[in-house]
Amino acid sequence: LDNGIKRVPVNIVKLTPDARTPTYGSRWAAGADLYSAQDCVVPAKGKYCVSTDLQLEIPQGYYGRVAPRSGLALKNFIDVGAGVIDSDYRGILKVLLFNFDSDDFQVRKGDRIAQIIIERIAHGEFIEVNRLIETDRNMSGFGSTGV
Repeated sequence: LDNGIKRVPVNIVKLTPDARTPTYGSRWAAGADLYSAQDCVVPAKGKYCVSTDLQLEIPQGYYGRVAPRSGLALKNFIDVGAGVIDSDYRGILKVLLFNFDSDDFQVRKGDRIAQIIIERIAHGEFIEVNRLIETDRNMSGFGSTGV
């Protein structure tokens, strides 16, 4: 069924039998789940780079944004870092997991560890000016619009 969401072809290579094709959890999901291809432990208050054993070919004009899974964040204090996959990258897709819990976090082959969102790229054209247009907010920073 057509849900109005643009489809972008992303070629993948599975490097091992443990690699799994990313899957969407629902018809309207923005991100496709990424799966661990290894058993590993993300140490308490530490980090670990988990392999998916996948290579991706993201079309030019797009990139892959690796984002956390909300359930892992809520229940296990697991977050994702370094989440930009450029279209010209052809290496193994790995996911950098951060464990903010005081207990080690066990990852098993086949576990959903993150999600990848395929997004269109827009390059900013940075123009040096002498002054910026003022706004109501102006220079008010972190927390200035509420918590």
